Amino acid sequence: MTKQFFHSNVPIIPGNQHYLERPHIYRLLEKAVQSPLVTVVAGAGYGKTYGVYSFVDHYDAVTTWIQLSERDNLGTRFWENFVKAVGFIAQETAAKLAVIGFPETKRQFERYVAVPYTDVIPNRKYIFVYDDFHLIHNEAVLRFLERSITTPFGNITSILISRTEPEINTLSLFAKGLLAKITEEDLRFSQKEMIDYFHIQDIRLSPEAAASIYRDTEGWAFAIHLTGLSLKKGLGNSDYARSSMKINIFKLIEREIFFDISPELQRYLIKLSLIEHWSLELLTELADKPELIEQMKRISSFIRYDVYLSAYQIHPLFLKYLSNKQSLLTDQEKREVYRKAAVWCMKNDLKMDAMSYYEKAGNYDEIITIAFTMPQIMPKDVAQFLLDMFDRVPEAMYSPNGGTYALHSRLLLVLGRFHDAIEKSKAIIEQFKALPLSPHTCRVLYGNYNVLGFIGTLQCLYTQRYDFDHYFEQAGTYYPLSGIDVSNPLNNICIGSYICRVGGPEKELMEQFIGAVARSIPFVSVNMNGCLYGYDDLARAELAYFREELDNAEKYALTALYKAREKKQYEIEARALFYLLRVNLAFGNYDDIQDILKQLESQLQITEYSNRHVLYDIITGWFYAQIGQISQIPAWLKNDFEANDLHSLIHGMESLIKIKYQLSEKRYPAALAMMENQYSQYGSVHAFLLGKILLRAYEAICRYQLKEKDKAYKALETAYALSAPNGLDMLFIELGKDMRALAGSVLKDEACAVPRGWLEKINRKSVAYSKKLGMVIEKYHAQEQTEQRNPPLEVLSRRELAILTGLSEGLTRKELADISALSINTVKSVIKSVYTKLNAVNRADAIRIATKMGILKK
Repeated sequence: MTKQFFHSNVPIIPGNQHYLERPHIYRLLEKAVQSPLVTVVAGAGYGKTYGVYSFVDHYDAVTTWIQLSERDNLGTRFWENFVKAVGFIAQETAAKLAVIGFPETKRQFERYVAVPYTDVIPNRKYIFVYDDFHLIHNEAVLRFLERSITTPFGNITSILISRTEPEINTLSLFAKGLLAKITEEDLRFSQKEMIDYFHIQDIRLSPEAAASIYRDTEGWAFAIHLTGLSLKKGLGNSDYARSSMKINIFKLIEREIFFDISPELQRYLIKLSLIEHWSLELLTELADKPELIEQMKRISSFIRYDVYLSAYQIHPLFLKYLSNKQSLLTDQEKREVYRKAAVWCMKNDLKMDAMSYYEKAGNYDEIITIAFTMPQIMPKDVAQFLLDMFDRVPEAMYSPNGGTYALHSRLLLVLGRFHDAIEKSKAIIEQFKALPLSPHTCRVLYGNYNVLGFIGTLQCLYTQRYDFDHYFEQAGTYYPLSGIDVSNPLNNICIGSYICRVGGPEKELMEQFIGAVARSIPFVSVNMNGCLYGYDDLARAELAYFREELDNAEKYALTALYKAREKKQYEIEARALFYLLRVNLAFGNYDDIQDILKQLESQLQITEYSNRHVLYDIITGWFYAQIGQISQIPAWLKNDFEANDLHSLIHGMESLIKIKYQLSEKRYPAALAMMENQYSQYGSVHAFLLGKILLRAYEAICRYQLKEKDKAYKALETAYALSAPNGLDMLFIELGKDMRALAGSVLKDEACAVPRGWLEKINRKSVAYSKKLGMVIEKYHAQEQTEQRNPPLEVLSRRELAILTGLSEGLTRKELADISALSINTVKSVIKSVYTKLNAVNRADAIRIATKMGILKK
């Protein structure tokens, strides 16, 4: 196979060692990889890794090898490992997967699967090898792997190497013909293979000795190898004793390997057994003497260098032997190894591993520093990981770093333990307010008042208390005295399903919320480097829009947009663009809509904006559903309802898009089922006043279409009663022809208690809105038809078209350079020219535009 297509961290890389080619194993695996899943199950030392490596090293496939460990039972850590492995095949694909995050639910998993649909090359075979699969027990990780290995890609095969049967549903997979098995019996050496192996090692055996050795080793590859080491030392056939294989395997390793190396190398290897990452860079840093790495290379049977990863790998049995020697190291030696490993992990963006190593090193300040780089609302598994870690932190470590106290409360908040978080912060505040003022006490007070402020912001949706600003004000009092320098913009704050966190219909509540936010912004934006800047204007824009005050909505949304960009508040920017999109849709301004969509798409390039892809899909999904372009809605938003993997405290918007899609497809029972589930979820769309109204309006439409008029009228009455105090008519007007049909029916029926004057107004305005919407749809189709009839093939030169075609086929820039006989810099220049000519923001955008224009064939 082409060597550049084998990407691995497998502990066997061809070098000067001798290993036996086993055609029997090759034939078994060649047949097995026609299935989407292959399991290779046998105990330690049966040659599983050797056998699979030997096969994939020669098989014509793009292969990546994922070495699993106990740490991969944490979803976020597993995802870092998985993405890093994918990066050896395609860095751009890995970047997309890093953004998606660990696919813990079906919804997220389908977003993950959508990446291969665009990046996997159909006529190329891919193999993913998962080594040491027996170490994985986490249900979420196992569920992802079970889904991943059964995805409908005929050109992708997963090979699971495990000491025990994998903890996934292999029985049903086997019954469906999706699974092929390689067993311990398949991996045993035959006596002939054993003799052939010894011949490679230049060991000659008498028939009697060969038979005796084979009986003792039972075809166990590792035992055969160690026996070979003994025989090579000159024992000879007559000196072979059957008892030599009866001793402890570790004693055999010690006698044949460990005692033959220098004491310095012995100690160095024991240090390396403390860590999982054997990067050449890290190992060089850990070596007291440069020659230690050269000495280590001589143990080539058990330690191998991976040229693709610039890393060494060790045989698991040898690693276990070394681990049992760790008591020979001093505590100081161990801490120094862990510290250097943590520094290397941070340098390579492996935050979870870095924090684990720092904990072992006793360096809690660094853990806190890393934790503060996490989003304010982080994944729950990460929050629990950190909380467990902080529960192990010695109490004395809390005192030097004031941020630890606030972080502990924030983790409780993320996990939904509001009461615990509030009690924790209030107790800390009471404790530290009694102490003399100092930078340390001010840091603690600043952090915990901010936590209480954010809890109040979240909980006001339920408590209807809008006094959270005084917590932010208190935080602002202590901030100047704390010595804290918030150098980077805090821009990972997530907003929620709606901007106005109001749950009741009383008119004054909207203004109360906006007032509290407006009073908070001067403190929060200063104390937290721009955090929430523009949020108050965004809330005003939302309220004005749903009151059908479109000019005011546009003015406030633009103000929020400019403020958000000034302080890099990306989600506020995206939500401002969303309301500008809706305003211009109501005005029928097609050109402005296209410009807004471009601005939204440009946000996809902002890597520090963690929610960019999710929110982009939701906003554009709403737009395409509104103009009837159902095929353009992202696939994950078309699914039936499932558990929400976006944190319930901050998101629920995707549920509204899913319901909107079901309505478009006239799947009214499915839409009603989704709505029903919203009523029972904490933090869902239904908690918001605007969500309550829209869900009831949707229900009324569904009931009407299902000929359940009484239920339809009752739902409409509820929606009207909730909206009337604040005049939130736009929620109904946006429903266009569906609301027009419902309102028209109600006007003919005296049974509904909704005022006729309001119904007539909604009917009239829905007609006007539908006309503007129709203008946008007409222009959208006209542009599509024009582009299809007159594809401007002359837009790109022959070279540019060739490079773009290569990009669409998934080739990397290096591969494009090799194929085109161009330098990397020239390829980059050509790609930049393509983007400019097509007015594209990235590769995917360029491919989409070129396909739509007819430059690329679908």
